[in-house]
Amino acid sequence: MGGVQNQLEIKFRLTDGSDIGPKTFPAATSIATLKESVLAQWPKEKENGPRTVKDVKLISAGKILENNRTLGECQSPLYDIPGGLTTMHVVVQPPSEKEKKATNQAQKNKCVCVIL
Repeated sequence: MGGVQNQLEIKFRLTDGSDIGPKTFPAATSIATLKESVLAQWPKEKENGPRTVKDVKLISAGKILENNRTLGECQSPLYDIPGGLTTMHVVVQPPSEKEKKATNQAQKNKCVCVIL
């Protein structure tokens, strides 16, 4: 029975109300690995999908989960029922203003020479 408690069944709720999963993960799984799983399973027909793991934010029990933590560390005894299904919300973070500006600057960067 101890092996079952080390497994968590998780479904990922997208902002449009659709779900990815449920899928079972060991409690030792890192949040970064969960994000990679979401990225791999992201529905192709959805617009504005994440391009990298950094674009994905996972929220569980009202808290944004950090990449370097494990599922076991993020479990809340108030919300996570052993053997139950845990729902995590997925938020796709749009590219930051810096990234947009860098992309625009790269496109606008042209060499202009002036001879006096």
